Amino acid sequence: MPRGKASRFGLDWFLLALIGVIVLAYLWPQLGVDREPISLGEIAGYGVSVIFFFYGLRLSPEKLKVGLSSWRLHIVVQLCTFILFPLLMLPSHTFFEGSKNELLWLGTFYLAALPSTVSSSVVMVSIAGGNIPAAIFNASISSLIGIFITPLWMGLFLEASSEGFDIWSIMGKLVLQVLLPVILGIVLHRYWGNFAEKNKSKMRVFDQIIILLIVYTSFCESFARDMFSGYSIGTLFILGATMVGLFFLVYGLIYILSRLFGFNREDRITAIFCGSKKSLVHGTVMSKVLFPDANMVGIILLPIMIYHALQLLIASIISQRMARKEGEKSGMQVAS
Repeated sequence: MPRGKASRFGLDWFLLALIGVIVLAYLWPQLGVDREPISLGEIAGYGVSVIFFFYGLRLSPEKLKVGLSSWRLHIVVQLCTFILFPLLMLPSHTFFEGSKNELLWLGTFYLAALPSTVSSSVVMVSIAGGNIPAAIFNASISSLIGIFITPLWMGLFLEASSEGFDIWSIMGKLVLQVLLPVILGIVLHRYWGNFAEKNKSKMRVFDQIIILLIVYTSFCESFARDMFSGYSIGTLFILGATMVGLFFLVYGLIYILSRLFGFNREDRITAIFCGSKKSLVHGTVMSKVLFPDANMVGIILLPIMIYHALQLLIASIISQRMARKEGEKSGMQVAS
């Protein structure tokens, strides 16, 4: 498939690289486990703070103010992101409790508790012709809310199963590692914001490299401890099908809610794309703080990695179909 066409469907180098680092972790896990001569895990930890500092630099207070007016839209998106998703996953815990697949369920629930993704949500909304200022506001606020809401949801299950789980300590670490760099970036936006905007593509590559490093070291720990033994290919296919089903279920529910609230086309598009997506960046970053047992992180990250790939693929197809439909509609109106 040509590169341009592949990118249109979300099949970029990053998704291929994610698969590549997992294969590398399987073949060469020791590099990610060893702490000498350098610790790749520690490098990734420092890189996390840099990612969120850059994110703060690119956050324009003016754009956020413009998006504030659509308050009903914001409520729907945030409730879907942090309440609807987890509530959909909660009832299924009964079927997995005590089984070998409970860790995969925990990873799926972790996915459900994560904030929305920023860049790809805004891109999809832009392609489909949605409310871009509202998309920027929702995606940005979601990232900040997730620092507090995601650990609270995970505390329902980790507090009982992990002796080292301390919700306030974890929130403190996330504030130091994530929130403070964002705030510092916002403060310095007036000085370096233009520079950050001009170099956002380079900064995005840096973000992706750090994510790949976190994924690599996490899977190295899991492979080195043989954590994936007992999980068949069939189990992974079922997990993938579950992620597809979850996406379309949330997509459909948000569409219905948007209709009930009487949203116009632009706000409906923003609600659908911002409310149905989940952030791989936050998933990988928070996993380093939320899960003290590094052996299990590779399995925990598996659902969000699968969902990330599927949401890019499916959302890209849907957004371009919406854009074509609106273009055809406009053409018919001009012709008439």
